[in-house]
Amino acid sequence: MPKLRCVVERITYQNPENGYSVMKVKVKGYDDLVTLVGNLLEVPAGSVLLCEGDWKVDKRYGSQFVCQTWEEVMPATVYGIEKYLGSGLVKGIGPKFAQLIVKQFGLDTIEVIETDIERLYEVPGIGRKRVEKIRESWEKQKDIKNVMLFLQGYGVSTAYAAKIYRQYGKESIDKVKENPYRLADDIWGIGFKTADGIAGKMGYEKNDLRRCKSGIIYTLNQLANEGHVYAEEEQLVKAAICLLEADEDSIRKTLTDMARTEDLKTEDEAIYLPPFYFAEVGTANRLLALLRESESNLFATRFNAAELSKETGITYDEVQLQAIGEALRSKVMVLTGGPGTGKTTTTQGIIAALKHLGLRILLAAPTGRAAKRMSEATGMEAKTIHRLLEYNPKDGYKRNEENPLEGDALIVDECSMIDIILMNNLMKAVSTSMRLVMVGDIDQLPSVGAGNVLRDIIDSKKIPVIRLTRIFRQAQSSRIVMSAHAINQGRFPDTSNGKDTDFFFMQQEAPEKVAEEIVNLVKNRLPKAYHRKTADIQVLTPMQRGIVGAANLNMALQQALNPSGVSLNRSGYSFRQGDRVMQLRNNYDKDVFNGDLGFVESVDLEERTLYINFEGRIVEYDVSELDELTLAYATTIHKSQGSEYPIVVMPVLMTHYVMLQRNLIYTGITRAKKICVLIGTKKALAFAIRNMTVLKRNTRLKERLNPALGQSVSPKQIRPYILGNPEDETAIAAEPTVGYDKGDK
Repeated sequence: MPKLRCVVERITYQNPENGYSVMKVKVKGYDDLVTLVGNLLEVPAGSVLLCEGDWKVDKRYGSQFVCQTWEEVMPATVYGIEKYLGSGLVKGIGPKFAQLIVKQFGLDTIEVIETDIERLYEVPGIGRKRVEKIRESWEKQKDIKNVMLFLQGYGVSTAYAAKIYRQYGKESIDKVKENPYRLADDIWGIGFKTADGIAGKMGYEKNDLRRCKSGIIYTLNQLANEGHVYAEEEQLVKAAICLLEADEDSIRKTLTDMARTEDLKTEDEAIYLPPFYFAEVGTANRLLALLRESESNLFATRFNAAELSKETGITYDEVQLQAIGEALRSKVMVLTGGPGTGKTTTTQGIIAALKHLGLRILLAAPTGRAAKRMSEATGMEAKTIHRLLEYNPKDGYKRNEENPLEGDALIVDECSMIDIILMNNLMKAVSTSMRLVMVGDIDQLPSVGAGNVLRDIIDSKKIPVIRLTRIFRQAQSSRIVMSAHAINQGRFPDTSNGKDTDFFFMQQEAPEKVAEEIVNLVKNRLPKAYHRKTADIQVLTPMQRGIVGAANLNMALQQALNPSGVSLNRSGYSFRQGDRVMQLRNNYDKDVFNGDLGFVESVDLEERTLYINFEGRIVEYDVSELDELTLAYATTIHKSQGSEYPIVVMPVLMTHYVMLQRNLIYTGITRAKKICVLIGTKKALAFAIRNMTVLKRNTRLKERLNPALGQSVSPKQIRPYILGNPEDETAIAAEPTVGYDKGDK
């Protein structure tokens, strides 16, 4: 098999899911750069590779070397050594110092660093701190390379070596040998399948109880990622057998053992991971405790509406006054409603009424952006729930049963985003002497995490709920608001466009053309028409994959808006100064959370570090941590929950049909504050509006709040509820009705 020794000059493309990469490499004897393709994930520019594979000629891209196997080797030329050191692999050495060091030592550079690093003082401009930094980084790189070589022996990508080393340090290899399945539990980004692949090559049998246990936990976590709090026993057994290809007896025996050791909690046919079980039971018990306190509440059930209106300068309608009265009367309540129905105005009225009684009020929301909006609307400080509860990674939530929140009333916005784990931790810190007002739009997408908290609370019919449905006159002038309500009621919105509208529909069917037009809208048309910065424009899309998916649109938008400059590469993305990025997981050490948006403040190639600005707070990321970030010029609608943007651009095509649902489109449109542009086909929009398909989430919060409702039904896929013929895009009426009723819809 032909061999190729090369230096990686640049990375043209990487697929973070399967590792497929396209690189331009320098090969001795070739005047031009050679195209190298293969599974080369996490190989940075500057690396020296010894590849085995074969040459082929691609009809579109020409001559390529297709790599089958590869190993990283130390460079053997002055050019290669300079490129290797200048890539930022070794902290303390950037392009400038790489050139100076190689100029001083030539082909002996690697040996000098390896065996006599003190000689680096001979290089002009290098001082003690830099030498120590280089020494520390070089030793760490050697340890990481040992982990890489170990993992490669078991067919695992080098992508995870730095993460494993950061978690376990010098014990990395021993820890993996002892129990490879711990990787899936301990390290974000390493799933069961990767750990199972290592274990299989180590000789673990399919029915090994350690393997079955890890597979069951993995299956339950996957279900939690889909929103389920528990699994039914038969559902779990079937899923585990499919995943593990193990015997049913081994799976059932493992379940029995895990229940006995309380690694799982069982209730009838429901099987929970313990944190989810205790979160659901705890949430229900604490809500019911607040509800019982309402019965002995001594506050007046009446208040002077005229005085309140005089104080706030707002005239409240009947349902809003009912909500304000309920907040005074009950220790716990829900306020829900769509855009333009006065949730913010009503919340301000509740705050004024509670202040009039001399109560201390706390405000919170699930995300930083939602908390900031709440502060701007109320003129009071609002915190994220995590900050309100004083969370830190070492001690957890400082505010809890033993150290409850200090205040008389807590108002929480965007409650549709709260999952069962977070809700339980919040409720632990709410004493029965407080009152709780939960505010949210029940028609939006449910939480990303497990549970359906706001929906279950409302459906339990146990907690007082006020639903605002009247669209106020001021909001009626916004076609964004009217379109959102039309869609939520199953009607096709007005897409006639027009000069003075804030809601536009652009007809385009070809995905490639849609992607091109989105780039044009963001870069040229919208900034020019509305005198806005491109940073004010957010592209929202139903899916991550595809031509008009978030991943591809991010690449295209970055190329159009921020095409050059120093960058760090990870997981197929290049991160440059000025790029908009999003955090993909809760990182309590950094105090940043899933969905947080920021901008790349600066890139340090020598330190291989990014500095991200999250709402004025600078957070440092090592290159090995960059898979926690993604570009965010475009993002999925799910990830946009709790945020608002001045301008939203959203593709709606049948290529996204598996995700086209009414609440998804409704959520996307309601993220826009000033302008919303949909681009795609009316057929796809009509399909989404008619499609009421939902995956029922396995939860029992509703039944725990109100046992009379009985146990949850089995978690089956609910059939799509289609109104009319989905091929007929005119089958839905064009205009929503305006008004409200006092009851539920």
